[in-house]
Amino acid sequence: GKWHMGVNCKTRHDHCHHPLNHGFDYFYGMPFTLVNECQHTDDPELAKSLQDTYWFYTQMIILAVFTLVIGKLANFFPLKWKIIICLTICGLLHFISWFSSYGFTKYWNCILMRNHDITEQPMNLQKTTSNMLKEAVTFIERNKQRPFLLFVSLLHVHTPLITTEKFQGRSRHGLYGDNVEEMDWMVGRLLDVIDREDLKNTTFIYFASDHGGFLEAHRGNSQLGGWNGIYKGGKGMGGWEGGIRVPGIVRWPGVLPAGTVIDEPTSLMDIYPTVVHLAGGAVPQDRVMDGHTLLPLLRGTVQHSRHEFLFHYCGVFLHAVRWHQKDSGTVWKAHYAVPVFQPEGSGACFRRGICPCFGDGVTHHDPPLLFNLSQDPSEANPLSADTEPMFATVMRRIRRAVEEHRNTLTPVPQQLSPYNNMWKPWLQPCCGTFPFCWCHEENNKA
Repeated sequence: GKWHMGVNCKTRHDHCHHPLNHGFDYFYGMPFTLVNECQHTDDPELAKSLQDTYWFYTQMIILAVFTLVIGKLANFFPLKWKIIICLTICGLLHFISWFSSYGFTKYWNCILMRNHDITEQPMNLQKTTSNMLKEAVTFIERNKQRPFLLFVSLLHVHTPLITTEKFQGRSRHGLYGDNVEEMDWMVGRLLDVIDREDLKNTTFIYFASDHGGFLEAHRGNSQLGGWNGIYKGGKGMGGWEGGIRVPGIVRWPGVLPAGTVIDEPTSLMDIYPTVVHLAGGAVPQDRVMDGHTLLPLLRGTVQHSRHEFLFHYCGVFLHAVRWHQKDSGTVWKAHYAVPVFQPEGSGACFRRGICPCFGDGVTHHDPPLLFNLSQDPSEANPLSADTEPMFATVMRRIRRAVEEHRNTLTPVPQQLSPYNNMWKPWLQPCCGTFPFCWCHEENNKA
């Protein structure tokens, strides 16, 4: 499915970020992410405001060149042709530099790979659902006689909401609802295969999401990015509950009793140590691990999660801290920074398209906004020293936890720096002779 971690570091074929370089033995899916440009929807998703600016400058250059050519031919300007040619070349280079990054997004980014080989460039979105499902099913069938780890990262419930014709119009919740129903059907198909191959009682299955609903995703009056219920905020908003509370559903009939509900804080970071535990291995001991195995909690041998504190980041910026107070069971959350909603009170950054992590799109709070999530899960009523007797004690304990947490961090190169986000032709995965990258699995069995 969707890898979204990129492919190359220094050359087109070094595959340093590829799944096969990070512990996986087999890969089929998108090395990048799914964006609106992949199906040419009306609203481009990648840096739309930046593209508009680039296009404005391009139009200005075209107008200037056209004016100078007309003026030269009509003898209005005593200008040398060299200057006009020079300006034309500069304008052309400017256009190529930004249009290659965004205009060809469908061809550069919307690709499918099997292991190190590109199978579709650009990908055929009408067949992606069946391809992904077929790959997952055959993987289970190939490995049913031995232990296996299958990680399926679905493209569904992510804009542009690719939905096959069979599921279009089935939900009362529009295209998003249709997409959810198709995802549900895909998960059901995978569970059917597990059952059919008599693996049900020996297979640990965990279903989750990477974040809450994307509130800014709209087309006309249609909400494309889901709904977060009573929880405030959504995808990409640092610490608000709507962006970080996600489903966590576990299935293991041979070991875990059905119908059990565990109301304890866990994290997607817990998946790694859980899988290592199941495989009989040991997590590295030379660093602080943020995740903890879920098995004691799921089996009921312990009653409480090992997560006393969870630190919620937006990029490299710490936005919020959650404290699960063990002695009282109260869950506190302190917000150091929150996004500025546009328009004010809307609950999302509609004018920006996505909330920023820093700068003028963020409000910093000192003292932090404090909420008692046990009584106020919607984060509607921030507490203060006047309204909460425990305010000073809670803030003091959270402050100490942040200091301890920061002492465990090791600086690493910034993967999200502007330079690392620029399109680089020498790193572009290509199934043909660059820049003529075009292939489809059906026509290229090799």
